[in-house]
Amino acid sequence: MVLAGIGSLTLMDDRSVTEDVLQSNFLIPPDEAYYSGRSLDELCCESLKDFNPMVRVSVEKGDLSQFDGEFFDKFDAVVLSCCSLKTKKAINEKCRRRPRRVAFYAIECRDSCGEIFVDLQKYTYIQVMSSYVAPCLDYILDCYKHGCLDTSDASKKSDGTAECQLNYPSLEEAISIAWRDLPRKVSKVYFAMRVIERFELSEGRNPGETSISDLPLILKMRKELCDAQSLGESYIPTSLLERILAAGGKEHPPVCAILGGVLGQEVIKAISGKGDPLKNFFYFDTADGKGIIEDMSNSSTS
Repeated sequence: MVLAGIGSLTLMDDRSVTEDVLQSNFLIPPDEAYYSGRSLDELCCESLKDFNPMVRVSVEKGDLSQFDGEFFDKFDAVVLSCCSLKTKKAINEKCRRRPRRVAFYAIECRDSCGEIFVDLQKYTYIQVMSSYVAPCLDYILDCYKHGCLDTSDASKKSDGTAECQLNYPSLEEAISIAWRDLPRKVSKVYFAMRVIERFELSEGRNPGETSISDLPLILKMRKELCDAQSLGESYIPTSLLERILAAGGKEHPPVCAILGGVLGQEVIKAISGKGDPLKNFFYFDTADGKGIIEDMSNSSTS
């Protein structure tokens, strides 16, 4: 995003440098004399300024969850990572209540797995039409048939583009959809992440504060959630949960790179209003090497 030339970037991460951070974050030089006693946001801020001097990069101190709604008015987009489910929901709701749309993203990397959530609220954008499909707007916007877009707000323009609109659910709404109502063949990572975050919430853990020793309790949580949702436990493989738990708070650099690339592209598209945006979850798992987009929307927001 900095290299792309966004106007400004504000960082907020007061965590200290750890060995795991040094292995996954190339913005921090592996020199203890340099990073000792300094927070991650301060260190990353200095490196990012060198990437593009034209972009204003700054650090904001404090607890993000304690800032009132007006604080978010100065941002076009807010990206959260390594936050509890409770914090994600609260910040997402504050963004949705602002008089001007503030795009919201939540991203998590759990070693070999990753998840991105996107909430652009009611979002209008420009879609470029290719010469092959320009004569047929209905064909171009085939996803309308699946309830993804609002056809009443799509209009073809003489310059070969179409103005389209998407309605996004909040994080609370998206993850509250009954599992039996979700699209078929939903990524297993989606279900695994819901089990893990529910466990962390119930145990008062921060994201990543888990280990393989928590597996018995995680399996119990899986059974409770699957029974409540009328879903077979086989949809959430034990092997997948074991991988996530064994990683703890570690982030796998290649997965970080993939997730970061997708996220950066989506933020740029949202700010510019050009290009088809992601709606509304993205998953990546090194087990199959696939990146999957899942649309988790109920009838009122699709």
